[in-house]
Parts: sequence; C-alpha cells; structure tokens
Amino acid sequence: MISGKNYTFYIATTPGKLRKLIVPAYLLHGLAVLAIIGSITVAAAIGSYSRMLWKIGNYNALRHDQETLKKQYRELQTSVKDTNQRLDSLQSLATEVAMTYGVMRYHPAAFDQMDSAATPEDAFDRSVEQYSFLKRNAAAIAVSADGLRLLPASAFADSSYTPSIWPVLGRITDGFGERLDPFSGEGAFHTGVDVGADYGAPVHVTADGMVLDAGEHSGYGRVVIVDHGFGLTTWYAHLSSYAVIAGTRVKRGEVIGYTGISGRSTGPHVHYEVRMNNAPVNPWRYMKSTPAAD
Repeated sequence: MISGKNYTFYIATTPGKLRKLIVPAYLLHGLAVLAIIGSITVAAAIGSYSRMLWKIGNYNALRHDQETLKKQYRELQTSVKDTNQRLDSLQSLATEVAMTYGVMRYHPAAFDQMDSAATPEDAFDRSVEQYSFLKRNAAAIAVSADGLRLLPASAFADSSYTPSIWPVLGRITDGFGERLDPFSGEGAFHTGVDVGADYGAPVHVTADGMVLDAGEHSGYGRVVIVDHGFGLTTWYAHLSSYAVIAGTRVKRGEVIGYTGISGRSTGPHVHYEVRMNNAPVNPWRYMKSTPAAD
C-alpha cells in the first residue's frame, strides 16, 4: 500500500496479527539505485577478472613458448659451435696435408693468367689486381729482362716473409689442436699455441709484412694481425697494448705489442696463430728460433 510519499507494508507475524511497516519512498528508490549500481559493478568486476585470467593464461603460454625457444636457441648455438670447431679442425688438417704434400704453394692469382685480356675493361681490372698484389707483396717479386716474375716457392719459404721465430720469450702453455676449453671444460679446437710470459713482455712479429689490424676481437682481446703475402697471416692475441697501427710495415723481430690478459685469458700469455688462406695451421713448424737469436 502507498500512502503519499511513503510505502506501507503489512507483515503477518503470528496467526491473526499484522505488523505495519512504513518505509519512505526515497529510501526504496535509493536502495533500487544502489542495487542497480552494485549489479553493474559486480558484472564489470567479473568481466575484468575474466579478462585478467585470459591475459594471465596468454602470458603463461607466451612465457612457456619463450623458454622453449631459448632452450632450442641454446641447443642450436651449441650445435653450431661444435660444427664450427669440427670445420676449423678439418680445414686446418686439410691445409696441413696440402702444405705437406706440396698441393698448396705460394702463388698469387694476379700473375697466373698469361693470356691477353679480351677487352680494355679486363686489362684495366687485371692491372688494378696486379698493382694491389705488388703493393702487398713487393718483396716477393723479382725483376728480370723478361719483366716481373715470382720468386721460386723455395726462395720465398726461406725469405724474411715467412715466419721463423717465436713471438715472445717464454714457454708453451697450450698447444695446437684439440683440447679441453679452460672456461667451459668442453672439447674445443685450439687454433694456435699459447706462449706464457711476464705481463708486459715485448711481442715480436715473426716475419716481414704489413699490419692488417690492431684492435679488439671477440675472445682474442687485443690482437695484432700481420699479412705476410701469398695468403699467409699471423695473429698475436691477448695483448695488453699495441706498438703498431693498421697499415704499418714491419720487419721480422720488431716489437708490435706487449703481453697481456685481454679477452678470454687465464693468465699473461700470447696466443700465436699462423694462417694459410685464413685456415689455421700448426705454428710450431715456423717457430725455429727466439727473437734474440734471430
């Protein structure tokens, strides 16, 4: 029953008795509005919670996929590393065999072609190639009445352009070939020899040549790379500092840097590499005398 702006409710409490309850209209209207607002709030909260659960599920799925991809990436890295080590080992072995049996010799491509150039452009390109070769290997070219010719391979092998001394006075701490990596403990291919010496000891270039690079290389730390011509290069790694810059011409026995511990190093030493056409070969065959003796 509605009376004016009030609502009157009759409530039966016990048999035969009624209880009268008068409620203001504004109070019922307020309760209705609050009920509607509460319903909307509860519905919004349920929707937000559902979206949050959906996002959490997606996040967990993405996180699981990410962990799976990371694991696969690590496995792929390990596989690639092992493959590269095998390739380095096989390439080095192949180069050693080729040099031993005389298959690989010192010969430049720029002077191998004796036929005449087909076009002026070919002649120009060959002239540029020969000039670049002469610029790098001038000492290996002999001048005769017939023009330019290469020194014999035997003469070049005994020349100052072939490594023949130790890079630093010290002792061999690790050899060339397969070994256990001192950091990971796993099998690895060592592309050079390690010569231990006092920190800051002078490092000597083992043959005449031109400095290709004097800078930082991953794993090698501070390294000097010298080109001796005919595809022969030497690397001197883990240096503390340099005594030369790229483009410098050096003579056998000159100081090019100083022993250090830069890069992946367990102590002061020089990691010495000899490379033929960028394939590491055993440096021991070239280490015939000390810098002082030379």
